[in-house]
Amino acid sequence: MANKLEITLTRSVIGRPADQRETVKALGLRKMHQTVEQQDNPAIRGMINKVSHLVTVKEQ
Repeated sequence: MANKLEITLTRSVIGRPADQRETVKALGLRKMHQTVEQQDNPAIRGMINKVSHLVTVKEQ
């Protein structure tokens, strides 16, 4: 498993349910095409799984 994950917001949160918006915010993403680096752990993986249709992920 990779040590870090690069997460990029590729689709808008406009019109999405509140729980998905909050999950994107918790990942540290605020704007479209913004990329953040997070540690690879089960909690982050679960958040990514919940909003997988909105983000792209690269393992580092």
